[in-house]
Amino acid sequence: MSPAPSSARLHVVTGKGGTGKTTVAAALALALAADGRSVLLVETEGRQGIAQLFDTAPLPYEERRVAVARGGGEVKALAIDVEEALLDYLDMFYNLRRAGRALRKMGAIDFATAIAPGLRDVLITGKIKEAVTRRHDGTHVYDAVVVDAPPTGRITRFLNVTNEMGQLARSGPIKTQSDGVMAVLRSPQTVVHLVTILEDMPVQETADAIAELQEAGLPIGSVIVNLATDPVLAPDGLARAASAGLTGADLAPALAAAHLPANGDVADALAAQTVEHARRWTAQDALRDDVEALGRPTVELPMLTGPVDVGALFELAGRLDDHLRDAEVAA
Repeated sequence: MSPAPSSARLHVVTGKGGTGKTTVAAALALALAADGRSVLLVETEGRQGIAQLFDTAPLPYEERRVAVARGGGEVKALAIDVEEALLDYLDMFYNLRRAGRALRKMGAIDFATAIAPGLRDVLITGKIKEAVTRRHDGTHVYDAVVVDAPPTGRITRFLNVTNEMGQLARSGPIKTQSDGVMAVLRSPQTVVHLVTILEDMPVQETADAIAELQEAGLPIGSVIVNLATDPVLAPDGLARAASAGLTGADLAPALAAAHLPANGDVADALAAQTVEHARRWTAQDALRDDVEALGRPTVELPMLTGPVDVGALFELAGRLDDHLRDAEVAA
């Protein structure tokens, strides 16, 4: 059984490109930081999306505060740099940071990660595990770590690559690190949340990712339906427009009664937009059944008007905070 989302300490957020997983990861970090908690938000793909959301300068390879949450909690952010992560690894296990810097000047690190792409994911997951398990004076430095992870198409490979690397080494630092990382990723303190929107391909990719994660023994958290909208028509009108269609002649009396132009072109254009909205909504609503069939706790986040700024993130964080509390009670 998967752990309750709010009891986990490592929250991995993935989703098909275009579903808004970075926005959801940032909002989730704010939700988890409420009531005085300390949360680290980790970026893994080098796009500086977190910095843009919080309207800060590009993040360096250091943990920097980007927001203060309700109740005095704080969110720090880290953009993982693969070269620096490798230097940390060489220093931690071999005391070779100076040699690593020399390798970087020679371009050897770029060459190594190019010929062995899995090495990049090993270094990133190793850094994440270090942040999750880091302690100061006997207590965890962070109450939770949220990861803006790679998309669903490669999330299982990303999380499981360390296990595959560990199987190649029977002993030594690589084996030790691999076992430690996988112990965290497969433990009750980790959950993988999947972000989708109500469209065929994202919902199908979410279903495929859940199946792959389950097969790999990785714990699954919630399905987060992003950019959800409400219908602008009453149920009866919605069904009529979606099934039988609507013409300009149907709308003309109402337009005239409202003292609006009721000529053929205006009425026909409005009718076409109404039919398109009704059919799109009906198709999206049908996909809710597919999402529910995935058997995971689900929450919908609304499509917000205007730019996604810090205020918008706090609004989404409120929805996620309610969901986390409900999921904990249900568990």
